[in-house]
Amino acid sequence: MVYIIGGDQTGGRQVAASKHDLQRDQSRVLSTAAVGFFLYFIAALLLLHAIRPDYTIVDHMISDYAVGQFGWIMTTAFVSLALGCLTLAIGLFRDGLKSWLGRAGAALLVVAFAGLIVSALYPTDLETLPSTRTGNIHTISFLVNIVSILLSTICLALSYARNPDWRRHRAVALAFSGLLIVAFVAQYLTLHKGAPYGITNRLFVAVLITWLILNGFWLRSSASKGHAFGAD
Repeated sequence: MVYIIGGDQTGGRQVAASKHDLQRDQSRVLSTAAVGFFLYFIAALLLLHAIRPDYTIVDHMISDYAVGQFGWIMTTAFVSLALGCLTLAIGLFRDGLKSWLGRAGAALLVVAFAGLIVSALYPTDLETLPSTRTGNIHTISFLVNIVSILLSTICLALSYARNPDWRRHRAVALAFSGLLIVAFVAQYLTLHKGAPYGITNRLFVAVLITWLILNGFWLRSSASKGHAFGAD
């Protein structure tokens, strides 16, 4: 009887180890998918800068690329960015930080996912054209996206600083949190006619997409090493 119990315990440990390995594999897939979605967003945006030179970077935000010729490329870029945020959030929920700050940061990425889908479905209004209901919805989603991602960055950065498994990313995470706040303020201060709001918009996007890609790589690295993510 003792032999059978011992065998059951060994089998239970094997099943638990197998489930843990499967979870790590799924996390690596999620993190890789997230990085892939973010890279597509970058590629699409760079392509649009090349094929739409009439949209000058000084007085056109990236959302303007969804209006007119090749607008579908910007639409797919928004969808890709949204899916990247969603897959990263799922990965963080599954194998990331277990503290309330970490979970709040992941939850806010889900909010950004929803907002970016709305941004993709409802194109913006060009500044030279009258306002429309579609454009107003896009503006609201734009504000939701910026605020949710900014708060997510702050929550995740603070959470990394307090968790031993992610602490090695603390300095970079806090630096990017600060950079994103500066970029957000610059974007806000230039949201009026005659200001270089197109440049500040791209600055914010550049800092943001770099931050998101870094998180994807960090999640994959942690999953590959099989670290156990403890609560704060």
